[in-house]
Amino acid sequence: MTDAERGGDPYAVRERTPTPDEFQALREAAGMAARSREGVERGLPNSLYAVVVDHEPSGEAVGMGRIVGDGGSVYHVCDMAVHPDHQGRGLGTRVMEALMAYVEETASPDAYVNLMADVDGFYDRFGFEETRPASKGMYLPSE
Repeated sequence: MTDAERGGDPYAVRERTPTPDEFQALREAAGMAARSREGVERGLPNSLYAVVVDHEPSGEAVGMGRIVGDGGSVYHVCDMAVHPDHQGRGLGTRVMEALMAYVEETASPDAYVNLMADVDGFYDRFGFEETRPASKGMYLPSE
């Protein structure tokens, strides 16, 4: 009998920063751009808040999300990823719920909360709207 059949949830969303190995593996599995090991090791400890979805039967991290920013006026939701083998189970929603609970608890009402979305419709249910035409998202491409 499976965990689901017994009514158990094999996934745990934990308030913790992913390890560099987990971070790089999840980004790769989700088809996201690679980040250098040096950058990951330097950047992860600077997260304002992070959650990891652990698949308890295997002991593997299968999802993650982070918030970076200044902790007062700017909060950027980033590194949202769920391993493809575990998608379709509401894990991305659970990660976003945890991230948004943190924002609601810590951000002032006039804080700027943003993200770069590559999934149409997913973030709308959390209140996010496109910035255009008022502004447009931009980035500095790496060489």
